[in-house]
Amino acid sequence: MFGGGGMNPRKMQQMMKQMGIDVTEMDAEEVVIRTGDEELVFDGAQVTRMDAQGQETYQIVGEPTTRELGDGDEGGDGDAAEAVESEADADGITDEDVQLVATRAGVSEADAREALEDADGDLAAAISGLE
Repeated sequence: MFGGGGMNPRKMQQMMKQMGIDVTEMDAEEVVIRTGDEELVFDGAQVTRMDAQGQETYQIVGEPTTRELGDGDEGGDGDAAEAVESEADADGITDEDVQLVATRAGVSEADAREALEDADGDLAAAISGLE
């Protein structure tokens, strides 16, 4: 998790909890970071999420493979992106966004869609308004 300079990991977690910092190991299968000209793909990476004062930070540990944008893999992703866009309603809200907000806030999909509409599609604002 963290270096800690030889500190006992249990003591480190206890101190972080006292400061309001929550650290969670995530079971990620794949992490993709897309830049303007390439993708960094981490398969089987160790991902840690840290929640501190309402701010989430993710740490990725692993060796990425690099894919140039425009490689053969891009064609499939582009088609998927077009499919997602076609699923969006008139406000640009996709079913995936609705499901994400509903799951994260623990509400029905109808309530999640209404919150997204009120927040003009802003996921964070919709979740925050429901919690």
